[in-house]
Amino acid sequence: MNIHEYQAKEILKQYGVAVPAGIAAFSVDEAVKAAETLKSQGASLFVVKAQIHAGGRGKGRTVKNNSKGVILARSVEEVKAAAEGLLNDVLVTIQTGPEGKLVQRLYVTDGVDIEKEFYVGVTLDRAVSKNVIMVSTEGGVEIEHVAETTPEKIIKEWIEPGHPLHPNQARRLAFALGLSGDAFKKAVKFIHALYKAFEATDASIFEINPLVLTPDQDIIALDAKINFDENALYRHPELAELRDESEENELELEAGKYNLNYIKLDGNVGCMVNGAGLAMATMDIIKLAGGQPANFLDVGGGANVETVKNGFKIILSDPNVQAILINIFGGIVRCDRVANGIVQAVADPEIAAKVANIPIIVRLQGTNAEEAKEIIDNSGLNVVSAVLLKEAAEAVTNAIAS
Repeated sequence: MNIHEYQAKEILKQYGVAVPAGIAAFSVDEAVKAAETLKSQGASLFVVKAQIHAGGRGKGRTVKNNSKGVILARSVEEVKAAAEGLLNDVLVTIQTGPEGKLVQRLYVTDGVDIEKEFYVGVTLDRAVSKNVIMVSTEGGVEIEHVAETTPEKIIKEWIEPGHPLHPNQARRLAFALGLSGDAFKKAVKFIHALYKAFEATDASIFEINPLVLTPDQDIIALDAKINFDENALYRHPELAELRDESEENELELEAGKYNLNYIKLDGNVGCMVNGAGLAMATMDIIKLAGGQPANFLDVGGGANVETVKNGFKIILSDPNVQAILINIFGGIVRCDRVANGIVQAVADPEIAAKVANIPIIVRLQGTNAEEAKEIIDNSGLNVVSAVLLKEAAEAVTNAIAS
């Protein structure tokens, strides 16, 4: 689960991580009041930041007013103008795609003088099953670009499961940033606090980019991205309340109501599978056959009439879908039961009307796969059965081409 920057900063402050003073605003008037409050606390420079679930805001632009997603303001009046240019406009960044995201909230912060920018991130390294802390002197740019072009500039420390972050590890990371004196000590403290917050909140990623060194030798999180492990949110109801559904894909939210795992993609082949690994393989084989997957949809182990029907509804809500590939492995559930579920779902008047001109290819393998194929073939519906995954993918792409 993603959260906004202003929410992330509040969490970081609770764990002693240094962040600039800032106030969230949901209207122009609130933005002005926020600037006035910060001014009364000594701020003379302000930063107005659009709050959306996407990176690249500083380089992004709004559609109507052509405003940057991050605006430097030197007075309360300039804060007001920045807020007017951002709120209720659509911000397009490198991560939003051309459709952009509607700006519904802002974060007004104290402007910070910057001497140098760094990067620090914490996540789980699944390759070794350990948490890893990464730092780089290349702050303020996409870390993916750094990893691709100059990977030697990313320094990592892995934390042994069940062990804390050791002081020598934090010191090595601070040394890797080229820091010394007070700045070095503050960086060590910062890294310890950041990792403590990461573990305590069951996060999947903490990313501070940029982490800045000020002329006063302070170490401050200028920006913050936090993503939580949704499987652990039951332990953190206070964090679950931070969810902003307006920033999430409507179809993904709808799928969640039916316990379906759905992710929208940019292609034209709807995919319905059971199991994340099979879903990835299915999408790969579709691309190898020349098609483009339109979604990732995992119906789980109980692929019955209701789950299949709901899966169809979600997939068919995407107007780009020109064909559907159902690829189910009958392990927990028998293939013949899945086949009957598919037939009943496709025969449903609501579904039938939508799939009248959309080819459906079904591949069922596992327990009672032969019986399942007979059910599909004898259904009288516009559904094609396949045995091999390659055969199924080719059938889908051929159907679209014709």
